[in-house]
Amino acid sequence: MNTFEHGGDIHNFAKSINCKVEEIIDLSSNINFIKPEINCDFNTLSISSYPKYEELYRSIANNYNVKDFELELYNGGSSAIFTLFRHLNLNHCTIYSPAYLEYKKACTIYKYDYNLINRLERLDVPLEKNSLVIFVNPSTPDGTLYDIEKLLDFWNKQGATVLIDESFLDFTEGVSSVKYIHRYERLYVLKSMTKFYSSAGIRVGTIISNKLNIDELKKFEPMWKLSSFDSAYLQEALKDKKFKKVARAINVKNKIYLEKILQNSNLVDYIFNSSANFVLARLKKYTAKQLQEELKKYKIMIRDCSNFDFLDEKFIRVAVKSQNNLDSLKKALDAISK
Repeated sequence: MNTFEHGGDIHNFAKSINCKVEEIIDLSSNINFIKPEINCDFNTLSISSYPKYEELYRSIANNYNVKDFELELYNGGSSAIFTLFRHLNLNHCTIYSPAYLEYKKACTIYKYDYNLINRLERLDVPLEKNSLVIFVNPSTPDGTLYDIEKLLDFWNKQGATVLIDESFLDFTEGVSSVKYIHRYERLYVLKSMTKFYSSAGIRVGTIISNKLNIDELKKFEPMWKLSSFDSAYLQEALKDKKFKKVARAINVKNKIYLEKILQNSNLVDYIFNSSANFVLARLKKYTAKQLQEELKKYKIMIRDCSNFDFLDEKFIRVAVKSQNNLDSLKKALDAISK
C-alpha cells in the first residue's frame, strides 16, 4: 500500500474487476451506512450571493454543547488538521499510533519532527518538550475508546499542546473532551462531520477550543470557504433529532453481528474490542492483500491495515454496514475458508 493510502476507493476497485460501482460492497470505508433525513430542495438554494455561516455555526455549536465562538469550521477534517499544524508552528509532534495517516502526512508537509508512541502497548511515555500531541478517541483502526482525563493531566504537566480527534465519538456513548477546553488552555478537539453524518462529499470539519485559541485560528481564515450546499445539508442533518439515537443503535447491533462473523471464521486469529463503527482483525494464514484478492470474486472491499504504524500485513479493518452486506461477507468468508 502507499504510505498515506486510505480505504474507500470504490471506483478504482470496480474498474479493476470490471463491474459497476453500484455492485460493490464497500466494507473498507468507515462512513456511517445510516443517513439522516434531509428535507431540503437544493434547487431552491440561492447561490448567486456569498454564503453566510451564522446559522451553521450555531447549529454545530448546539450539537456539541459549546458556544459558537468556541469553534472554527474547515473544508473537511483533513483541512482542519493541516491548518492547525500550520498555525501552531511547533517543531515536534507526538502521535499515539496506530492513528489516522493524515497526521504523519501533516508532519511531513509542515516539517515537524515526530515520534510515534505505540498506544497498543503503553501510554505513559515521557514527551519531548513543547510537543504537539495527537490522540484519536475512539482510535483508528481498532476503535478503542479511552478515558482521556488522566491523559490530559499527564500531557498538561509536560507542557504539551494537545489535539484530540473525535471523528468517531458520535458512534459511542463516550464523553467528549470538549468539556475540558477551559481547564487546559492548549487543548483542541477535532470533530469530523463526515463519518457519523454519512457525508464524505460534504466537506465540513470542526475544531473546538477556548475562545482565545479560536480567535487566533480565525485570523488566518478566508471569508468564504464552505459552499451553501455544505451548509444547508449539515443544518438539515442536525435537525433530524432521532438520527443520533437510531444510527447508534443500528450500528451497535450490526457491529455485534460483524464481530460474530469474524470470531466464527477460521480465517481470523483475533479481533479487537471496538467502540466505533468498524472492527480490526488479525488474520491467521492469509495476508490482508491475499484476502482482498479472494474477496474480489464476491465484489467485497475490506481495508488492508499494513500501512498503519505497529501493524503488519495480517491486519484488516472491516466497517459496520447493512445486514445484507454483512451476510454477503459471511458467505464469502465461509466459501474462502473451505
